[in-house]
Amino acid sequence: MNLKKSKIYKIISGPVWGSNPISIQMLGICSALAVTVQLKTAVVMGLSMTFVISFSSMIISLMRNIMPRNIRIIVELSVIASLVIITDEFLRAYFYDMSRQLSVFVGLIITNCIILGRAEAFALSNPPHLAFIDGIGNGIGYGSVLIIVAFFRELLGSGKFFGVKVIPESFYAAGYEDMGFMLLAPAAFIIIGLLVWLQNAVSEDKPDS
Repeated sequence: MNLKKSKIYKIISGPVWGSNPISIQMLGICSALAVTVQLKTAVVMGLSMTFVISFSSMIISLMRNIMPRNIRIIVELSVIASLVIITDEFLRAYFYDMSRQLSVFVGLIITNCIILGRAEAFALSNPPHLAFIDGIGNGIGYGSVLIIVAFFRELLGSGKFFGVKVIPESFYAAGYEDMGFMLLAPAAFIIIGLLVWLQNAVSEDKPDS
């Protein structure tokens, strides 16, 4: 039982820190630049990604023994595309304004190499429950970077937190100005670069077990 718990913990925690899909594997950076101007869009994108990657990994794992190897990529993309369509339609039905803000980026989850990469690297060689957990771990790892980047971009760029103004007016009266640069894509690159540096620095300082 302890071995199972340890394995599950490693599957979830690995993508969050040691093998984060964005800061370590450098995957999914395009969406990290596009949807992190606001925390709301970053959270919704992270949840959407987690849903798609976890369920697609589980379904592909369930099909791994009956899926012809020569058409596996087509099957995997069909599964991923179906889940992305469900996600997009759900957002359109219940969160229309958020769906408009995310524009095409939810649809572009289909082309996100993190999802197909986990399907090929993990789901095809592991049972469904572990594939599902691996998807959740990678979704959390992806979403955590988006939220961190969006937090600094929204706070420093517009003085807001989840769309609510948090910088006191007295600061502006004293000469404080929002950093408009933080609302541009290069700012996301810089923040991600700092996260990569921090992660590498902490990993190097950590003693080998």
